[in-house]
Amino acid sequence: MRIVVSDFMSLDGVVQAPGGREEDTDGGFAHGGWSMPFFDPEVMGAAIGGAMESTEALLFGRRTWQTMAAAWPERAGDPFADRMNEIRKYVVSGTLSQDDLTWNNSTLIPPADVVEAVRRLRAEDGGDIQVMGSATLAQTLISNDLVDELLLMIEPIVLGGGKRIFPDDGQARTMELVSTTTAGTGVQICTYRPARSQT
Repeated sequence: MRIVVSDFMSLDGVVQAPGGREEDTDGGFAHGGWSMPFFDPEVMGAAIGGAMESTEALLFGRRTWQTMAAAWPERAGDPFADRMNEIRKYVVSGTLSQDDLTWNNSTLIPPADVVEAVRRLRAEDGGDIQVMGSATLAQTLISNDLVDELLLMIEPIVLGGGKRIFPDDGQARTMELVSTTTAGTGVQICTYRPARSQT
């Protein structure tokens, strides 16, 4: 299976709280919901829908899982919501228990086991495992070379600080641009994959 990290991202690389004002205020972040004015349902919606077609499981950090689990079950009846509700889900958390995971088809991964658990999932046959949001988890996966593809919706706004998915570890990581599309709102929808080593 492939690990695909999917995020809304500002020009300065911030992925924190794109969807709502109170979604994630860690560090005093005051720009929650910044992505909404740039959402192009036709172009961005198609990209998200296309990514979900090859997705067989979702992998979340705790906060993103809680946000999604509070939103999607009440939207049952919509085809995308039904897909979100039925798909296999993994959540990395040291504070939730399996009994807390009331959103259908959710499985707990302890943080200490995340790297090995994801390696085991990648070794399975199947489609994609999509990581939505989940900045801390995405950093861990990128640091451990466990990401096969990045689907980034780069939006025309600079936020001046906030959570990012790329590790600040001094290591260079070359990516290959696989595709790019421009939304009418100025969003660049870019798919990247780690570059193959030149040997």
